[in-house]
Amino acid sequence: MRKWLLTGIGWLIPFLFAAAQTPAQRYVDLQRQGGPLKGAAWGVLAVDREGRTLCSHNAGERLTPASNLKLVTTGTALHAFGPDYRFPTELGYTGEIRDGVLVGDVYILGHGDPTIGSKDSIATDTGRLFWLWKSLLRKAGIQAIDGRIIGHGGAYEGNLEHPSWSYDDLGTYYGCGMSALCFYQNAIDFQVKAAAEGQPVQIQQTYPETPWMHFKNHSLTGPAGTGNSLYLYTTDLAPYSEMRGSFATDRSPKTEHFANKFGALTCAYYFWKNLVETGWEVKGGYADVDRSGRIRGADFVPRDKAGEPVVMGQTQSAPLKDIARITNVRSDNFYAEALLRAMGEEATRIALYDSCLVAQREVLEDLGVASGDIRIADGSGLSRMNYVSPEWMVAYLQALQESPAFEAFLASLPTPGEGTLSALLPKVEGRERVRIKSGSMDGVLCYSGYILGADGRPQVTLSIMTNNTTAKPTEVRAVLARLLKLLME
Repeated sequence: MRKWLLTGIGWLIPFLFAAAQTPAQRYVDLQRQGGPLKGAAWGVLAVDREGRTLCSHNAGERLTPASNLKLVTTGTALHAFGPDYRFPTELGYTGEIRDGVLVGDVYILGHGDPTIGSKDSIATDTGRLFWLWKSLLRKAGIQAIDGRIIGHGGAYEGNLEHPSWSYDDLGTYYGCGMSALCFYQNAIDFQVKAAAEGQPVQIQQTYPETPWMHFKNHSLTGPAGTGNSLYLYTTDLAPYSEMRGSFATDRSPKTEHFANKFGALTCAYYFWKNLVETGWEVKGGYADVDRSGRIRGADFVPRDKAGEPVVMGQTQSAPLKDIARITNVRSDNFYAEALLRAMGEEATRIALYDSCLVAQREVLEDLGVASGDIRIADGSGLSRMNYVSPEWMVAYLQALQESPAFEAFLASLPTPGEGTLSALLPKVEGRERVRIKSGSMDGVLCYSGYILGADGRPQVTLSIMTNNTTAKPTEVRAVLARLLKLLME
């Protein structure tokens, strides 16, 4: 009799376990059997505020997070600096002031403000910014300049970009890299229009002006249906760039955004231009400082060493919480790299990527999150050398809830239907309770963040990461959207 009972109980265990599973876990198990995620590398973890696991699969597997990494960058930056931190930009001069004339140079000293010249609503309008800089000149007694306007971005050492970024990405607006003094997010716009098949694409640079650049167009108009594969190949080593690729005949004219590798020089040029157009005399033109610390003008010939300017004053960026909001909603790589580089500069006075990552690990340790079982390469997630597990991401997102900066971090996260989540559950009831960040690149789609309870606090903390998918992105997104909906319920 006892043997029969034991046998019966053993027979019931799988059914009792199945009954105890959440709908989300049953759906995850179903995806393991086939569908868009078949053969892909993927992991999931979702836990509620009581610590109960709602669904899990390969939670400890390290995967490429793509832009999910911006959750780490924005969260650690907000924790390190505080939500109200503002990036300064200083104005200084060398030489001496004689009867209102500066016999010397004016320096724009960058300290990482990524919003200078940006069209974002949080950025100071360029005209007003230049007016503030001119006010600093007047306050110092300067009415004319017998010298140059010099853009100095030397506070950040090393390459503009991370060395692991794809070669094709380096000329795009999303792979332009961060400098201590930038302008228009170090981007450059071109109006492109198809010509006759086989003929060069009609291309015109629109903004900003870069009169020192030597530009060649090697792009061709492709047959209908071949799409858009235009890339700008450029570098900060020399003022040369080439447009390559194709633009199909059935494509409508559009504005394409590419990388400008000379943000500091562009900033100096536009301030110089504004001064001249408003009646100021600036005899020496505009220039920047190269990597060797020498001043170079529009001819790119290095000349004298940069001086040690007398600082007249500074202007400041929007609060960090506003920059973090745009970073996460728009998934802005440039802003994300700015935050990471700022952490390195603040902690070590060295903004090389290695130093930045050391500084970030210290912030993670302060949050109580171990960083030894992950690898972080950059701030934006553009590198495929980033490896993070859903388990680690959930632990990090839980730890961040204890940070004084958590409210600002939570407010920075988009909801479905907003920003890069525009195609995710745009009409689902209660979507305002979902605060997550997407991450996507070829073969990668990830969602991590929170589902809020009635009290506005995280009820569910989750991370879903898929890599090496060959299905259409819309098919993968549909699977992940269904899982999110189950977790909302």
